Amino acid sequence: MNTALLAERIDGKGFAATLVNQLTDEVNDIKAATGLTPGLAVVLVGEDPASSVYVSAKHRQTLAIGMQSFVHRLPADTAQADLMTLLDALNAANEVNGILVQLPLPAHLDTHAVINAIDPDKDVDGFHILNAGRLATGQDALVPCTPLGCLMMLKDRLGNLEGLNAVVVGKSNIVGKPMAQLLMAENCTVSVAHSKSRDVPALCRSADILVVAAGCPELVKGDWIKPGAVVIDVGINRIERDGRSRIVGDVAFDEAGHAAAITPVPGGVGPMTIACLLANTVTAFKRQHHHVTTKAVVAV
Repeated sequence: MNTALLAERIDGKGFAATLVNQLTDEVNDIKAATGLTPGLAVVLVGEDPASSVYVSAKHRQTLAIGMQSFVHRLPADTAQADLMTLLDALNAANEVNGILVQLPLPAHLDTHAVINAIDPDKDVDGFHILNAGRLATGQDALVPCTPLGCLMMLKDRLGNLEGLNAVVVGKSNIVGKPMAQLLMAENCTVSVAHSKSRDVPALCRSADILVVAAGCPELVKGDWIKPGAVVIDVGINRIERDGRSRIVGDVAFDEAGHAAAITPVPGGVGPMTIACLLANTVTAFKRQHHHVTTKAVVAV
């Protein structure tokens, strides 16, 4: 029996479309107020097919809301020094307000060094060590896009998150750790589960909010989910089943009908990631031009 139909589907695609419309209006306001156009630079090293698709999507959506898009496609054998030189130039470019280096990078490149070479005020991925530190200590930071999108959907669904038990499955620097920091900032009681945790199912059953970002297809089973919990499934996994290829999340969706609400995969978290990237670029522009006073679209 497919019980997931009983749980409300959190429409990330629709939420993202609304956010993009708001950002389009804000970009127009910025242009009218300043005569300037926010700009996003994306750097892709190599020809990974999935990364190339993501970069093309980011380029299209950046242009669609009226911002400038600068895409730099570099060969897979690009030297570390050459990539750093490009980042130095983008840091210095007034027309570039946000910089993103598409991950993963080829193995010969030092990912941490590359991320930390980006001006933290232009770091729209929110991965720079200064932004990570600011987030961890409750200061103003550019926040990683996927956790930001997750938080926005949770606050839209639940309102005040204060006092709720939240469990984050996965401790990556990209999703798990910043997600936990954002939930703590909302005064949730937060636990982080990972591959070395004891009795992960029992931990998950304690969650009013369950965010799963483990990169393991259908890891979280229905009996891991507390009745009435809100489930955010960050996973995107391609599997073969019954002779067909399909995309599934990190949660066994068909077993999660007793949840109050759940994000589907696809159509849940994914669309919010690019929308929040655009939002971070607008935020970065406004911080770099302190006189801009248009209404903030994203507030966390």
